[in-house]
Amino acid sequence: MGLGNVNHMVEDLAGMDAVFHALAHDARRTMLGRLAVGELTVGQLAEPLAMTLAAASKHVKVLERAGLVHRAVDGRRHVCRLEPGPLADAYAWLRFYERFWTGRLDALGDLFQPGARPADEAGKPTE
Repeated sequence: MGLGNVNHMVEDLAGMDAVFHALAHDARRTMLGRLAVGELTVGQLAEPLAMTLAAASKHVKVLERAGLVHRAVDGRRHVCRLEPGPLADAYAWLRFYERFWTGRLDALGDLFQPGARPADEAGKPTE
C-alpha cells in the first residue's frame, strides 16, 4: 500500500469522525431530519428547538464541516440544504459491523426460547 493510499484512508476516517460528531447531538439530528424534507433557513431550523439564532448557526457550522449541510447566503437569509453523501458513507461503515451485533442479538434472543441453554463463544450449547 502506497503512502498516498494511507493518507487517503486517514482523510476518509477524519471525515467519518466529523460526521459521527455531527450526529452525536440531538439538535443536529433534528435539523438533518427537517432538511431531508427540503431547504430551510437557519432561523427556521432554530424555531422548533427553542434555541437562539446564534446557537442554531453554530450547530449548522458543525453540520457544514462534516459535509452534511450546504449553506447558501441570499442577502440576510442563510438557506441550508441537506448533503446526504457523507451519511451514505457512515451507513456503509455501520453496515459492515451490523453482522456482529446482529449475531449477538440473535444469540440473546435464543436464550429466551423455552428450554434454551446458554452458548459458548463458538455458539455451542454449554452443559
